[in-house]
Amino acid sequence: MNQEKLSFGKLMSLSMMLFAMFFGAGNMIFPPGLGQLSGTNFFVATLGFVVTDAGLSILGIAAIVMVGTKLDDLAHLVSPKFALFMGMVIYLLIGPLFAIPRTAATSFSMAAVPFLPEGADTRIFLFAFSALFFIATYFICINPAKLVSIVGSILTPILLISIAVIFVVSLINPVGEIGPAQTADYEKIPFFKGMIEGYLALDGLAALAFAIVVIDSVKNLGVQQPKNIAKYTLYAGIFSGIGMAVVYLALGYVGAQTSKMEAFPSGAELLNYAVHHLLGGYGNLVLGIAVLLACLTTAIGLATSFADYFHTNFPQFSYKTILIAVCLFGFAIANVGLASLIKITVPALVMVYPPAIALVLMSFLKKFIGDKHEPYALAVVFSFVSGIFFALKMVDVNLGTVTTLAESVPLFDKGLGWVIPAVIGCLIGMLPFVNFIKKEEKQIKG
Repeated sequence: MNQEKLSFGKLMSLSMMLFAMFFGAGNMIFPPGLGQLSGTNFFVATLGFVVTDAGLSILGIAAIVMVGTKLDDLAHLVSPKFALFMGMVIYLLIGPLFAIPRTAATSFSMAAVPFLPEGADTRIFLFAFSALFFIATYFICINPAKLVSIVGSILTPILLISIAVIFVVSLINPVGEIGPAQTADYEKIPFFKGMIEGYLALDGLAALAFAIVVIDSVKNLGVQQPKNIAKYTLYAGIFSGIGMAVVYLALGYVGAQTSKMEAFPSGAELLNYAVHHLLGGYGNLVLGIAVLLACLTTAIGLATSFADYFHTNFPQFSYKTILIAVCLFGFAIANVGLASLIKITVPALVMVYPPAIALVLMSFLKKFIGDKHEPYALAVVFSFVSGIFFALKMVDVNLGTVTTLAESVPLFDKGLGWVIPAVIGCLIGMLPFVNFIKKEEKQIKG
């Protein structure tokens, strides 16, 4: 008889842990910026953001549980070589290429910029701040003890209380009047524009790497049967997703109250302005410290997992060597600046997300697809190609007839042009005579 049950309290504790893992720099800064640009459409736009952030996080964790316990198990549906490639791409994005530098840049924007002298050269201060940030990250990563878990368990509630206070005060004393959307996309297709913005928080990709942590935590609570592990892991994902959705709506509402103002360079600057307007300098101080420590714990977690992953796959490089490289690279990228960092990374994310989403969704069809690798491989390739054209559109690169054909695919204008190509790729891969991966594997073995 199945007696494995988690109490509601333990399930909530697990959900809060997952929420703390996901909720980092991007989760704070993107919803307010989205709210400002979408104005009266902020609710619909935020729902789109929730779908590709919290929604994909839940699906990603569920997909990992369906096929195994870690990211490699999901990517092995395509091939072992692809598993290593996909793992490297995802860990690079949630590591030194974007997420880790963003923690330093966001910390600087929230915890330092509001208190700098007027007219100060922020580049010099950012250089010094980010240097100290990554020195601290390195030394804590090589001697983490229980510091991260303790600080994280304290900081997450403080951060949530801070956001709740900001939201309540904004209801009583609005920052400004909510006006119409500032851009054509937020006016015409706010939900789908919000979905594209949801990629920026990176939680959909991070979930694939974090799933093993949640699964191990469920096991440590005494749950051992695979069906129950899957059930409670999914429950934790759903509850943390609901929590993120509520926070995003609150932050989006605050941002929407600035929709009649000139657009801020980033969500961090918008939030600084709103908090100062609502609570004064003391509010900036409390929120800045909370964001700084929350970002530091996020950076530590990401740097540690990145170093572990690459050391496991490339043991010739020591954990400390990889960690030093991560911190140095993160330091260099962080000094590009938050606004520039976001602008550079968006095209890369709209290329990477479609194949990742396609693979996650197809994992739920494994029962029908069977052991054939080609459906997964072609769906991933076709969706990636579509993502490339959408990325080119975002940076105003036109390849003439080829671009015209790509843009004629249904849903392309909404950022979902990869869906039909992925389905076509899957169907082609299902054909019995399509077996190129098996032939390639035989050649390698021979």
